[in-house]
Amino acid sequence: MGDPFVYEDVFLKLIDRGLKNGASYVEVRLQTDEGSSITMRNGKVLGFSTFGGGGVGIRALVEGGMGFASTNKMDGESLDKALASAVSAARSASRLKKRKIGLSDERLGRASYEAYQKKRLEDLSFEFLTEEGKRVESEVRDSVKRTKLSVFSISFSTHIQEKLILTSDGAHISSKVPRLYASLNFVLEDGGKTMQRWREYSGSGGAELLEEWKIESEVSEEAKRLETVMLFGVSPPKEKLDVVLGQEIVGLAMHESSGHPMEADRILGREAAQAGESFVKPESFGTKIGSPLATVIEDPTIPGSSGFYLFDDEGVPAKPRYLYKEGYINEPLLNRETAFMLARKSNGSARAMSYAAEPLIRMSNTYLEPGDKSFEELIEDISFGIYMRSYMEWNIDDIRWNQRYVGLESYIIKNGEIGDPVRNPVMEVTTGEFYGKLFAKDKNLKFFPGTCGKGEPHQGVPVWFGGPNVRLIGIGIKSLGD
Repeated sequence: MGDPFVYEDVFLKLIDRGLKNGASYVEVRLQTDEGSSITMRNGKVLGFSTFGGGGVGIRALVEGGMGFASTNKMDGESLDKALASAVSAARSASRLKKRKIGLSDERLGRASYEAYQKKRLEDLSFEFLTEEGKRVESEVRDSVKRTKLSVFSISFSTHIQEKLILTSDGAHISSKVPRLYASLNFVLEDGGKTMQRWREYSGSGGAELLEEWKIESEVSEEAKRLETVMLFGVSPPKEKLDVVLGQEIVGLAMHESSGHPMEADRILGREAAQAGESFVKPESFGTKIGSPLATVIEDPTIPGSSGFYLFDDEGVPAKPRYLYKEGYINEPLLNRETAFMLARKSNGSARAMSYAAEPLIRMSNTYLEPGDKSFEELIEDISFGIYMRSYMEWNIDDIRWNQRYVGLESYIIKNGEIGDPVRNPVMEVTTGEFYGKLFAKDKNLKFFPGTCGKGEPHQGVPVWFGGPNVRLIGIGIKSLGD
């Protein structure tokens, strides 16, 4: 993007023209996205690509109607045309809307920030990433002794996102967030049986993340454990018992059964035709959702996280949001429009992943607050139970109430010890049961990356989800296929 302040005077004049043309609010966002990606399979490079581009997105509020337009051309005529389109769309929308849009009054930011890189992403060469992919694959293959590793694929991607956001009510935010991604997939085979595992790594920062992740050692150890589950796994018990869920499943549950239903646009019905509704209603705030251990936090300010930002795309300062707090539905994710509707303050949840898309209410880093137990203390008094460390598949309905998880790496717990491996136990619970039967949690918080999809046109944003290992009491378990 170069020096964003080169455009500052141009954008301020653009905002002034929008106000003179009847808008009560104008927002201008310059955004560029660039990066590269390499994909390998069984030691060979399948493809390498680069991407780059950017432009300006403009929102205008006119008589209670909001309009959006964008352009990838930076000349004055193109910017004026985009502004005119946004104002015209807003004016047309105002004639059709029974409920006029308003924006909450906020103390907006004036700041510049950047996610820190010890080693620049731009310095990661094609040759280095190719050798890194081969090295990871070699170590994982060497760890598998009793089955065949038939497929191993790995990808590395870089993404540098820069934004300059100015609004008519005073926001002035400049940001640069570099992100690194790695994903891999491997398939184990034995006598006609297969087991597949997909892993992702992601964070904001520089090339130093590759060293911090230690992909080869983590995945090699997991491949050895999955080999044992595949060869010696027994059928799961079909009864109600205590279930210990690993951090990966807990994190996914936080994203799906807390983050999504607590998006205010979903609560208010705006997402109904696209992504679904929510079991949470405006009158639900302050009502009980589960045990006192159910505290779910949404925090974009975590350094190094995939969902990192310090100000949202409306210029509102980011902060931790307590979606559920000590067992009660507490605080939804809000932008300025929904905050106005609910007579609240925005908590900085508006994000856009392209200059050509309007900011939507999005998650960032969602997690269950950890406890103070060790893992050993978590399971020590379980006479007979199940430990589901990772998942093979999952489902949840469109109001985020009925959910299902199929274990991948799972074990029997017997007399407080991890015992025999188990093949694909299935847990089906409601969101109320999940949080209501939350009996204990350990202190081992871990995050996992994902790309959360939403909107029309679709926007995928980088997120983390995480949590500690937890113990749920009295959960029904069945076998896959029952």
